[in-house]
Amino acid sequence: MPSSLDAPSIVRFHDRELLRPGWPLPPRAARLAGAWHWIDANHRCNCLLWREEDKARRLEVEAAEIAAGKRLIDQYNQQRNDAVEAIDEAILAGLAGVARAADARLSSETAGAMIDRLSILALKIHHMRAQAQRDEAGADHMHACACKLERLVAQRQDLMSCLDSLLTEAHAGRAFFKVYRQFKMYNDPSLNPYLYGQAEGRGEAAP
Repeated sequence: MPSSLDAPSIVRFHDRELLRPGWPLPPRAARLAGAWHWIDANHRCNCLLWREEDKARRLEVEAAEIAAGKRLIDQYNQQRNDAVEAIDEAILAGLAGVARAADARLSSETAGAMIDRLSILALKIHHMRAQAQRDEAGADHMHACACKLERLVAQRQDLMSCLDSLLTEAHAGRAFFKVYRQFKMYNDPSLNPYLYGQAEGRGEAAP
């Protein structure tokens, strides 16, 4: 398990997992603890989401298969957001004893949200690198993807710096963040009118 919770450790973890044979399907033999358990879960969900989003763009399959994929996308996206909230909860639990300065700044983006974005950037970098090396696609394609890869790497470096700054300031009491609940209403049968059967005839008539 990684020894410290910082941006370089998280990025190394993301990249290493993407290189594991069969990822993200095989279960992990050794259970991770604390925030790392949820960082792993979040990364796994993002990888499953990426695959299902790719599959959903196919044109040669039955509509029922695309619909089944959409339901998987909703399921993985809910699990991904749940993991982001759990990452924040775990990190904040470790900060519980920190005395907050009177002028401490509130960060509207949480550490968990940044880690989620780092996971997605790891996926983009992984797949863009593969495209930049795809000889059969031609030199123009490879060059365009190499340029995109360079930008993605720079974007990830910027985000790593922002995450480490937030964590450093939070441990010093100079910054703080909260757990922001996503409340995905479309996944909740009690909140989505098309799931609890009240949508029809509620002023949604055609013009």
